[in-house]
Amino acid sequence: MIVILYLFPFPNETLLCILIFVGQNGSTYYNTAALVSCVQSFPESRGPVVGILKGFVGLSGAIWTQIIAMIKLPDQASLIFIIAVGPAMVSCTFMFIIRPVESYRQSRASDGSGFMFIYSICLLLAAYLMGVLLLENMLDLDQSTITLFAVVLIILILLPIIVPILLVFFSGPQNPDQEALLEPPMIAEETKSKHVLGLGESETSTSNCTTKVTTKHVENEKASSKLEVLPLSEGPRDIFQFQARLWQGLTKALKKIKRKNGPHRGEDFTLSEAMVKADFWIMFFSLVMGAGSGLTIINNMGQMCQSLGDDNVNVYVSVISISNFLGRVGGGYFSEVIVRNLGYPRLVALAVIQAIMSLGLCYYVLGLVGQVYVVAIFMGFGYGAHWSIALAAASELFGLKNFGTLYNFLTMASPAGSLFLSGFVASTIYDYYAEEQAKHRMPHVTGTNDLLLCEGNICFSITCGILALVCILAASLSLVSVHRTKRFYAQLYGESRT
Repeated sequence: MIVILYLFPFPNETLLCILIFVGQNGSTYYNTAALVSCVQSFPESRGPVVGILKGFVGLSGAIWTQIIAMIKLPDQASLIFIIAVGPAMVSCTFMFIIRPVESYRQSRASDGSGFMFIYSICLLLAAYLMGVLLLENMLDLDQSTITLFAVVLIILILLPIIVPILLVFFSGPQNPDQEALLEPPMIAEETKSKHVLGLGESETSTSNCTTKVTTKHVENEKASSKLEVLPLSEGPRDIFQFQARLWQGLTKALKKIKRKNGPHRGEDFTLSEAMVKADFWIMFFSLVMGAGSGLTIINNMGQMCQSLGDDNVNVYVSVISISNFLGRVGGGYFSEVIVRNLGYPRLVALAVIQAIMSLGLCYYVLGLVGQVYVVAIFMGFGYGAHWSIALAAASELFGLKNFGTLYNFLTMASPAGSLFLSGFVASTIYDYYAEEQAKHRMPHVTGTNDLLLCEGNICFSITCGILALVCILAASLSLVSVHRTKRFYAQLYGESRT
């Protein structure tokens, strides 16, 4: 699709807009397909799964940059061709592999060590990329060195494949009792009932489940004891029919009540059903304020460095990218520890992250040493952690059946927050102080000059102060959600702690 658009003689601006639209929608499709499939395959490890996948999304730009630098393309057309064909080849290769695994829906003994190995690879990969980026910015490396760095990078990316290979080819066979423990409760019940009906009919005559099992097998088993206990008279038949009708009526009434009130926490919600729940909107506006604040700082990092006279913009962008990755990976792990070991709601971790973001913004307001580094690390880490913590919490509160739709709706919170905080708050304050400084330098400037620049800490200190308050409000909303869902999480993860 991208190659076809690139061949048409569109104006450059129109072509750029179309390419951005197609590319971003394609990226969202990839995220949804991979994330939903993996979360459905490992529902009891949602934090690590979301953190690892979203973490690799944060590193994808830096990874592609290193791979393309290794290839050393002759022109931009070749670059567009590789970007268009490369993801399609990966999709065709793994389209039969990346899917929900129906066999195992509960945690296995090997899951913890497998996720820990992948976590280690992720941290090693982030540290390696950070070192390579710093070397490339400080030194003039030759092509052979860049190629060597890219080859090592590809090896690190492929290392997590060791986990499924070991599980498939080198793990010992499971006995039937262990396999039954790994099955979902409903499937285990059905398997158990089928085993009883198919292999153990002779044992059913000694139990009390006469109304469930013996009705289909009474003729084959000739259970005379059952016939003696339950004579075939009209009285018991009427009682059984009355009980069946009563149960059917109660079931219909319960279904009507459920349809009227909607599903409860932990059940499968549709988007329309979730949008009438207060929990959904509390989480959404917490994301609008928290993730929107982080994205506002990321979008204005260039102007922040310019206002302070710092030319190391590339270094700060790299710091934000790595911090974003660490936030996605660390947020998933931190939130999983909270719900597993402490039994607290997952959004406790989100409230802590938003409070830390507020501290980083206050550090910039005070104008202390290394303020750009601090705000880049804190905001990059906090912005990344939002997408591993909130998405895992949404899958727990609103179910997995329609998780793809809910996930894509929640991702609208980030651009919605940035649209207001960056497009209105930050830009308005920056333009105001730029015009004031221009009037002091040149009194006849009217403020219509598009090249006005703001200098000094004042350009973004007030903006950071406002964003710090916004992050505090976001943390307050997260704590409100924690209070509302603490009983649900206590029931959901209470048994795992004991």
